[in-house]
Amino acid sequence: MRHASSVDNVFELRQYRLHPGARETLITVFDREFLETQEEADIRVVAQFRDLDDTDSFVWLRSFADMEARREALGRFYNGPTWARHRDAANGTMVNSDNVLLLRPASFDPTFQLPATERPRSGSTLESTALFLCSIYYAAPGKEEAFSAFFENELRLPLLESGATIPATFLSEHSANTFPRLPIREGESVFVALYRFATPQAYATHLGALAASRKWTETIQPQIMQRTWRETEVLRLSPTSRSLMR
Repeated sequence: MRHASSVDNVFELRQYRLHPGARETLITVFDREFLETQEEADIRVVAQFRDLDDTDSFVWLRSFADMEARREALGRFYNGPTWARHRDAANGTMVNSDNVLLLRPASFDPTFQLPATERPRSGSTLESTALFLCSIYYAAPGKEEAFSAFFENELRLPLLESGATIPATFLSEHSANTFPRLPIREGESVFVALYRFATPQAYATHLGALAASRKWTETIQPQIMQRTWRETEVLRLSPTSRSLMR
């Protein structure tokens, strides 16, 4: 298992489409069986979330040192005994699990660090009050680096001033899929930003501050639209009780 301070360069943002009413079953299995066992295989499970706007969606983020480490770690886990024992229960909750973006830390934000807290123990029911926003900005092919620079120069400060914290930003990782047994969305050019708000009310205050800002509504928002390929995908997320990011 890698040291907690080791730096990861490859991330997967995974969105699962679930059968109606199956999300809590998956979370129970996932948080009980697939956290420590993935980490023992050198997979860092960064966060698990309920999608607040879609009761049949489960969103999570995991990371690896690099693409070769990803291949080896996924092989260890998915060929191992824990997945063999519990895969039917997990897969039985899912309509599909192929909505996966392969990412790397943005060049302006090269080191993603988890909060210096321990994961809540198995069986924990302590829920976080935090609300996370995951914004997926779809750039034209090859333009995600330019959008990253735009984000740093124009978006980060107003977002911080309006009450958001920004734990991490990512860009598409265009390397070939080193573990084709698990499909990913290839050919995407995205910039992904994670925002955290201490409470839903803090998020509402943030939205109000942006709506009241003429610079945001008249200058920044039109620039976002000009620089993106299609409408930005925004996920409102609540951490599960055992998520490291919370």
